[in-house]
Amino acid sequence: MRHLDEYLNLLKVDEMVGDGNPMVESIVFDSRKAAANTVFVAMRGTAVDGHQFISKAVAAGCSAVICEELPETVDPDVIYVRVDDSAEALGLLAACHFNRPSEKLKVVGVTGTNGKTTIASLLYRLAMNMGFKAGLCSTVVNCIAEEKVEATHTTPDVLMLNELMARMVDVGCEYCFIEVSSHAVAQKRINGIQFAGGIFTNLTHDHLDYHKTFEAYLKAKKCFFDALPADAFALSNRDDKNGAVMLQNCKAVKKYYSAREMADFRVKVIENLFEGMQLELNNKEVWTPFIGRFNASNLVAVYGAAVLLGWDSEDLLPQMSRLKPVDGRFETFRSKEGVTAVVDYAHTPDALKNVLEALNQIRQPHNELITVVGAGGNRDPFKRPVMAAEAVKASSKVILTSDNPRFEEPETIIQQMFEGVQPTDRSRVISITNRKEAIRAACSMARQGDVVLIAGKGHETYQEVKGVRTHFDDREIIKDFFEHQ
Repeated sequence: MRHLDEYLNLLKVDEMVGDGNPMVESIVFDSRKAAANTVFVAMRGTAVDGHQFISKAVAAGCSAVICEELPETVDPDVIYVRVDDSAEALGLLAACHFNRPSEKLKVVGVTGTNGKTTIASLLYRLAMNMGFKAGLCSTVVNCIAEEKVEATHTTPDVLMLNELMARMVDVGCEYCFIEVSSHAVAQKRINGIQFAGGIFTNLTHDHLDYHKTFEAYLKAKKCFFDALPADAFALSNRDDKNGAVMLQNCKAVKKYYSAREMADFRVKVIENLFEGMQLELNNKEVWTPFIGRFNASNLVAVYGAAVLLGWDSEDLLPQMSRLKPVDGRFETFRSKEGVTAVVDYAHTPDALKNVLEALNQIRQPHNELITVVGAGGNRDPFKRPVMAAEAVKASSKVILTSDNPRFEEPETIIQQMFEGVQPTDRSRVISITNRKEAIRAACSMARQGDVVLIAGKGHETYQEVKGVRTHFDDREIIKDFFEHQ
């Protein structure tokens, strides 16, 4: 435990009301977790303003309140501290409270629209395979060396993130790989974390329901690179038109990777099959069970980051050949009838386009590609017709269905997707709202050699409707159908 003044010395305090220097046992931003010897940080969120709950935190016994606006009524036994930015303050307090764990690890952040989970997860697995202890914070799961911790967000809140890293330090981890979402940057969830490196994958239209404009979305991603220190590395995708933009004004060591152009780390696809790919990484060949050029790009990013971290390049290629796809990312299933089903998390137009392109590069021209796809509710509505258009453009048949409708009507979402389908293509598109029936229908349509893509949910094991989550796993439905057809 520390005294309050040790925390306050980290902040630019605009005003303070109250006296004393109590011991601090915990930092919270949820008033329901407030208790004695607690510092409550009042944060302004998109839906809820934590300042409304200051009185509840005080009633629960908190010792101090960090806020951007002092309440009209103050408790004489509580210390109130006004700062300019509560979110920024929380990051500094969290890092201090958990003994600055990021300074005892080599932390690498991965940001971009698509590929974050794959790259961060593969770096974690590669590190572990090479004999290093490492941690992972990802959309799918958080890992503390071998221990797995359930993931609730792409990037955890700053308190949980520091707590996870502290636990990594405690078990002897040397590295930590983090998915850095645009929300996390904008909400300053990574504030106070010292990064040893950053990786940029790509940038396409997504999360405009939150950021409102593409420029704001880009700026959020770029802020991550702008904040990297000079002794860190910044590895960017030269194949993305925003790859160079990300590194403008970046103080870190700048490097590029590419599957198309000259770069510090270059990949070529020599052979592309359903079983995997033969790649050339910086003039060295390696076989990998991954499929598709977008995965080749992910793998060269992993290779580049590993080299920049100083790992032995001779050991890298044998270990990279052992890597396997992440759950729900291009997971392949085969039926005894010769049908291939692929489950992928693709939930943006660009991700869907990449997966469809990969499948069309492998399948035989006389075989069909049947795509099942939906769009999430209470998320960016602008991508819905675009996703349908991408699906129709690259598929033989398309079934539009429900994803996680959340608080929207799934039929409304499907209708908005239909707006992206040209009248001449309507004969190849049907809608089946029930996702289970949509998957079964697609598998029933498929014949020997055909490919069925089920896109959008990937690793998720639930469907969210009207605030209620029920168990739902695309992979289970496919396996059950194939076993009993």
